[in-house]
Amino acid sequence: MLVHARGGKGKIADVFGTALSGTSPGRGAGVPVGPRGPGRSRRRSFLGHGRGARPVAITGGRRGAAPPPRPGVGAVPPSGHGVCPVGTPLSSTVFPSGLPWLWWETRLPWPVGPEDWSSHVSRSRIVIVGAGFAGYQTARTLSRKLRGAAEIVLVNPNDYFLYLPLLPEVSAGLLEARRVSVSLAGTLPKVRLVLGEVHGVDMDGRTITYTDPEGSERRLDYDRLVLTVGSVNKLLPIPGVAEHAVGFRGMPEALYLRDHISRQVALAANAEDAEECRARTTFVVVGAGYTGTEVAAHGKMFTDSLARQHSRSPGGMRADARPRWMLLDIADRVLPGLDEKLARTADRVLRQRGVEVRTGTSVKEATKDGVLLNTGEFVPTRSLIWCVGVRPDPLVEQLGLPTEKGRLIVDEYLNVPGHPEVFACGDAAAVPDLTKPGEYTAMTAQHAHRQGKTAANNILASYGVGARRPYKHSDLGFVVDLGGLQAAANPLGVPLSGPIASLVTRGYHLAAMPGNRVRVATDWLLDAVQRRQAVQLGVLDAWSVPLDTASPETARLPGGGGTAARNR
Repeated sequence: MLVHARGGKGKIADVFGTALSGTSPGRGAGVPVGPRGPGRSRRRSFLGHGRGARPVAITGGRRGAAPPPRPGVGAVPPSGHGVCPVGTPLSSTVFPSGLPWLWWETRLPWPVGPEDWSSHVSRSRIVIVGAGFAGYQTARTLSRKLRGAAEIVLVNPNDYFLYLPLLPEVSAGLLEARRVSVSLAGTLPKVRLVLGEVHGVDMDGRTITYTDPEGSERRLDYDRLVLTVGSVNKLLPIPGVAEHAVGFRGMPEALYLRDHISRQVALAANAEDAEECRARTTFVVVGAGYTGTEVAAHGKMFTDSLARQHSRSPGGMRADARPRWMLLDIADRVLPGLDEKLARTADRVLRQRGVEVRTGTSVKEATKDGVLLNTGEFVPTRSLIWCVGVRPDPLVEQLGLPTEKGRLIVDEYLNVPGHPEVFACGDAAAVPDLTKPGEYTAMTAQHAHRQGKTAANNILASYGVGARRPYKHSDLGFVVDLGGLQAAANPLGVPLSGPIASLVTRGYHLAAMPGNRVRVATDWLLDAVQRRQAVQLGVLDAWSVPLDTASPETARLPGGGGTAARNR
């Protein structure tokens, strides 16, 4: 190891790394990335330290020259030469003082970054596609650990992270939309946000192609790429569903549904025909998983509140127009695949509230006037809410890489095979479940959140910072908010229900949210002591939130425009 030592007052030495290639993969070693292709130079990793300096600066040789020597430090090694090959963990790099680099770096009182270097020196660029649970956590972890030493770029159609588990409370008028929308710029100040929809990846040229919100096509190159493009509504070949159902994967759909529910109850209050009134106050939810169960539970409370308000107005609400909610699933119980005690609790609460739970039942056809069930029954309704599940973002299929049921295959380190500079996690990635050999992790927010952390750490390891670690996680339990003081939860396998479960559920959400906690808690408190507001904002129409969209996070614009969301 070549060390440029500084004399006087015990100042810390300067160490510079070599090109990012030629190392052996494995624990404690970075992943070799090799040359970038014709006409592209290899990247170098400059790791500069010294009192007043900014250590751990990871640079990209293609966008600038090596930094000039600083007075009293010594000359910078020529390109391709250096002292700390990539793949050497920071903890094993020892200074003359004998202190491990990692020990010293993690205790720095100042931000880390190459700001004091020549302005023409560029840093390595890490591009993250999608700001769902996985993408957000990857960006957050990298920004905290690198602290400016590399350029982190987050590409997303919107400027917020959507906390999806609380979306049913937005559609039910309990929470305001901005409460579950966490500002990316506000919470990730060291991450460069690029608004756009990614629709192409050139892995040979290491570039992505995206369309910005105004329709311009742009390109962005990368040194490391993290694909966290998430999932979209799952479609089934059922006649009429795509035309007449609304999904539940993004903020536009939740806002539309809130307005739609309020509008249907208001129209029913003035309907002269009894059949029309009953159709407008009938709401059919297909899919009794997490989302469908919570949508039905909160929705029933919301419509009951609306009906009471309208019943006090002149003319009132028809006596036979009590809101009717139906929850359908082809499985034999609600919350299929989860803990049976959890499912029984949810089923009991739903039925006591007046929700018609129909298991072993599905939709055979949908029309503008209602739905035909597989039992032969026709249910008149103006509201069909589709919560049957999700599928990986269509971008995954366009990559031309191996997939598993539409999910991009990765190894236990979240690396895409054959492309060590590319990582993937979240709903769009088929991550091996090391706790269940031969299986893949479920498409849940809990897995996506933790995979984001692992991906960030393994990206650092690919630069020689720390060691790669496989993703291994066992579920810590699940929570289902059923509205009011009702919930079902099993933290660490302990089954809970009622007010205690509700307290645990809301506490979990507040702890998991990266921001807006006080605002969310305030809305919950206000809902407990005040009448829920029910006004139609009229910001979205049905055609702007089509079920078959690849962009549930962005409302469709006139002419079919709109950008795709990259979630979890």
